[in-house]
Amino acid sequence: MADAVINDPAALVPRVLARVVGRAREVELVVAALAAGRHVLIEGPPGTGKSTLLRAVAGELALGFEFVEGNAELTPARLVGHFDPARVLTSGYDAEVFEDGPLVTAMRDGSLLYVEEINRIPEETLNVLITVMSERELHVPRLGRVAASDGFRLVAAMNPFDAIGTARISAAIYDRVCRVAVGYQDADDEVAIVRAALATIDTTDTVDTVDTIDTIDAGWLQRVVEVVRRSREHPEVRVGSSVRGAIDTVAVAERLAPLRGLPVVDSTVGLDAALVALSGRLRVREGSALSADDIVRQLWSQVFTTTSPGDTAGGAAGKAGAPSGADAS
Repeated sequence: MADAVINDPAALVPRVLARVVGRAREVELVVAALAAGRHVLIEGPPGTGKSTLLRAVAGELALGFEFVEGNAELTPARLVGHFDPARVLTSGYDAEVFEDGPLVTAMRDGSLLYVEEINRIPEETLNVLITVMSERELHVPRLGRVAASDGFRLVAAMNPFDAIGTARISAAIYDRVCRVAVGYQDADDEVAIVRAALATIDTTDTVDTVDTIDTIDAGWLQRVVEVVRRSREHPEVRVGSSVRGAIDTVAVAERLAPLRGLPVVDSTVGLDAALVALSGRLRVREGSALSADDIVRQLWSQVFTTTSPGDTAGGAAGKAGAPSGADAS
């Protein structure tokens, strides 16, 4: 039976959607699964808003949110907790000297345990989670039984298996979670994400010479997002950039432009900002004759030298010409 922690899922969904861009279907699925008392796994490429969605849900539920970064160093002791060796010498193995790890804290408090990149965690640590998900309790040597309070859920995120450093998740994990698959959002949503992210930066920026996101040409911004989106489909790229690449490109361009005394939409400003923001994010296929920088220049040239009917980026204010030396193929 579902816990009483989510009394009104229908009211929760719009509140969460006010904090994330798009993702209406995914928000509904996550909220429904949590309301049903189930654990949730969100699977998708980096930069698709998995953490943002889960944090928004946790925030609107007013629940605790224990964060765990999944990596090879996450041992069972770090996840569960441990006895303080110094205090054990004086007090023995008393419950008072046990230092709760994030799992035990979430269980006691009835909080969400959010595990980032769960498929990077060692198998022995995952086995601890399997027991908790099945029995809603944990037996810790010398401490005893820890029962999960109402509201406790495991919510986890993971990148696709073929991402570097990832491992396959066992069937035992999948059998105990509700899986929600997410992909990249559409172009309009990604433009909105860039605007929202940079508006937050602008509100705390004290540099008067920097253009605000509200004054940046809309067509130019759309083209920056298009460059990033095309990086995911380039035949020489194994892993393209997430929307974070577009955010960083615009942010760097905003600050590079006044240094050069040029507008943000100047072709040299935008290209150099893109090289800084995107080249490290692209994973080029082995054996490719192109470097990441070559691909960024190529994509920038393709997008910024192409016009279409009704293109808002046309004209001197919005359309940047082909950068010098760029591959226009």
